[in-house]
Amino acid sequence: MALGLTLSSALAQAEDAEGCKDNPLVGRFQGAAIAYCKAKDFDELVFLQSPHDYGALLERNATKDRSGPEWLKQQGKASEIRYELPAGSSSLEVAASYEADLRAKGFNIIFSCADQECLAGNLRDLYLLGEQLDPTNGVSTAYSDHARYLLAKLERPEGAVYASVITGEDKDKTVAFLRVLEAQGMESGKVATAAPEDLSASLAAQGSVNLYGILFDYDQDTVKPESKPALDEIAKVLADKPSLRLKIIGHTDNVGSAAYNLDLSSRRAANVSAALVGGYGIDPARLSFEGAGLSRPIESNDTDEGRAKNRRVELVVQ
Repeated sequence: MALGLTLSSALAQAEDAEGCKDNPLVGRFQGAAIAYCKAKDFDELVFLQSPHDYGALLERNATKDRSGPEWLKQQGKASEIRYELPAGSSSLEVAASYEADLRAKGFNIIFSCADQECLAGNLRDLYLLGEQLDPTNGVSTAYSDHARYLLAKLERPEGAVYASVITGEDKDKTVAFLRVLEAQGMESGKVATAAPEDLSASLAAQGSVNLYGILFDYDQDTVKPESKPALDEIAKVLADKPSLRLKIIGHTDNVGSAAYNLDLSSRRAANVSAALVGGYGIDPARLSFEGAGLSRPIESNDTDEGRAKNRRVELVVQ
């Protein structure tokens, strides 16, 4: 079978969405046009790595929950591109072309599936797969016929690359949705931390302060070493004011279930307290901690920027 994937920019279509271009690590199927794109220097993407049980999430009224073992979450340089394929293209041909291209570039296929084998449980309508893996697509039936999916990984010294492709047919239309994530840590220094005197003044004036310099890996509760400057500042304020008592509150965005985020935020707050006690000799009686999970957002969770603001550690004077 002749494969139709190419990186040649000469094949870019005039009807590409404004500002969109191919991902240089993967490419496009010949004759395809870009209908949608999104790119971030640092973001989070969630990939399917085993069959998905949509019905189980529906029973819990948690269809956006991505905490299950079938999901793979990664952070780094991210891009999403939806292609509209030329008339006559089949999802099989498109998926096979992408798989061959990825293998040729050194990617290993982690997971692949076709039609109902991509889903588990009682609900196996293919449009549900599209809703979960291509949620920004306004055409709910885009993957209702002959859906195919693959997830691939490329190991590189500078960090792994993950790429997923879901293709599907709806009558005479075929689409392909591509996600590419170049795994990396967030660049430090993007959020400035306050000097101890500023932190002390904020606590005195407001009774609380939100901190963004205490860092955790995604879905983890261990305080990262890069958090030391912020911890130094908190410890300095506590040392300067021996009578000061603080409550440490962990907050999350709304990705995942409420119960899961409450538990995660509680563990994170507890570990911040432990870091201050163990690393700086702070009397544990001067600290308390709790998790608020997703219950107290300060920005909308509808944007990446808003979710980043909501992921924070709050200090409250007791």
